[in-house]
Amino acid sequence: MTETLVRSPGRHRWGLVAAGVGAGAAWVAAYRVNGLVWEPLLTHVLGLDPASRTYETVRFFCYDTVKIVLLLALIVFVVTVLRSFMSLERTRALLGGRREGAGNVLAAGLGVVTPFCSCSAVPAFIGFVAAGVPLGVTLSFLIASPLVNEVAIGLLLSLFGWRVTLLYVGAGLTVAVVAGFVLGRLRLERWVEPFVLETRLDGEPVDPGAGLTIEQRIAMGAQEVRSILRRIWPYLLVGIGLGALIHGWAPADLFVRYAGSGSATGVLVAVLLGVPLYSNAAGILPLVEALYGQGLPMGTLLAFMMAVVGLSLPELVLLRRVLKPPLLAVFVGVVAASIVGVGYLFNAVLT
Repeated sequence: MTETLVRSPGRHRWGLVAAGVGAGAAWVAAYRVNGLVWEPLLTHVLGLDPASRTYETVRFFCYDTVKIVLLLALIVFVVTVLRSFMSLERTRALLGGRREGAGNVLAAGLGVVTPFCSCSAVPAFIGFVAAGVPLGVTLSFLIASPLVNEVAIGLLLSLFGWRVTLLYVGAGLTVAVVAGFVLGRLRLERWVEPFVLETRLDGEPVDPGAGLTIEQRIAMGAQEVRSILRRIWPYLLVGIGLGALIHGWAPADLFVRYAGSGSATGVLVAVLLGVPLYSNAAGILPLVEALYGQGLPMGTLLAFMMAVVGLSLPELVLLRRVLKPPLLAVFVGVVAASIVGVGYLFNAVLT
């Protein structure tokens, strides 16, 4: 009996390793099959003409849906396990008392690796300000976290390669640092809701990630995959559907005419269209991919994506609880202006 109890943990670990290897092999097989199955299925089974627009639209939708769901599941799982070693509480402790400038850079970097979504914007903001983190440094974190996240990085890398991904990451961090620094130098604390500045934290921050076993971290990763897919699947399908329609039916010169490299206002129009939209990296990237295929410049597309992901309506609505309207308007204006500048800079560099 004792021998069985002693060996059980080792057997459990080996079972976990075997399950991981099996899951990885199943993921690779599904990814490879996805690239091979749709052409014979659509042509031989459904009888679609490979030269038709309907075929291109349906194939784009089916292939990209499976591909992005597989990539999303892998990226979210791996990063959630890695990110379980970093909590909002630990991030707050690292940023507490930091000066502007270096603090903005550190906050933007921590925003990339710290769990954050629109629903946590208000508690994160209150906790950071109450811990003594300067307003501009706090805003750098809030800008970087949704803008440069693991989903955006992973999907950009798979769809456009390392060069575009590095450009996006560099631009996103620059926007977060510059916008947060500018907002901090404007001394806008008077437009923060009074209850935020009056909040005080008692005791030491609790790190919920401390002491977790590898099994618990894996369970967190699996749960996060289920949670994110359940939460974003409508936006994912809408984004892929719009991308499929543009890929199959939009005239090749339509978007180039109004937002192409020859358009002086292309980046500005892209950002103005992106700000009121609500989506995330997984939902907007299929649309970006389709627009890129229509000939839109990469700088314009990256600016559009940043506007959609970095200035989402749910986050702005939630932030209104802690920011007065003038500060919220300045926040949107500074971030949007920074994104526009990045878009024009990339268009000039990449052409």
